[in-house]
Amino acid sequence: MNDPRADDPLRHPLRARIFALLERDASSALELSRTLRAPLGVVAYHVRKLHDLGLIELVRETRVRGAVQRHFRAREGVVVPMAGWSERPVAKPSVVAAALEEIVDLARASNARGGFDARGASVTREKLRLDRQGWERLAERLRVLLREVETIEEEATARKAERDQVALVVMQFESMSERDWESGS
Repeated sequence: MNDPRADDPLRHPLRARIFALLERDASSALELSRTLRAPLGVVAYHVRKLHDLGLIELVRETRVRGAVQRHFRAREGVVVPMAGWSERPVAKPSVVAAALEEIVDLARASNARGGFDARGASVTREKLRLDRQGWERLAERLRVLLREVETIEEEATARKAERDQVALVVMQFESMSERDWESGS
């Protein structure tokens, strides 16, 4: 019998990382291999797989020394849904790890360039003790917030004024380190 996890397109950590990078910006396999410090052949294989699965799309081709360099990006609206992750135990750690790496890389680069100097910029970390009802209530409030964020972005786009790039990270997860809780860190 076939294991359904074997068909999971993001089960491979490198493929998940490639997908995360292509969600951020269009890149070629060569650029991705340099960024990830991974062999070009391996990266190209995973890019082809993601393209064949319809998760990424070709956005442009450029000629470089007689060869054609293809630039891809993640297809609009392709997300890894939280629902169903219990059936995707192999992909979940890869996808989360890739997302966390992207968040850290972006935050570090932004910090180095003064991105946290802007009025209203913040870094907040809250450690909470919630029961299941509190967990569900918080999750719903975050979904409402994210819908409002989408509306704010749509309004900014409609104004057609110059806009700054803004990063927003929202995470809700069960903390697994009791030692961190006890030490208060």
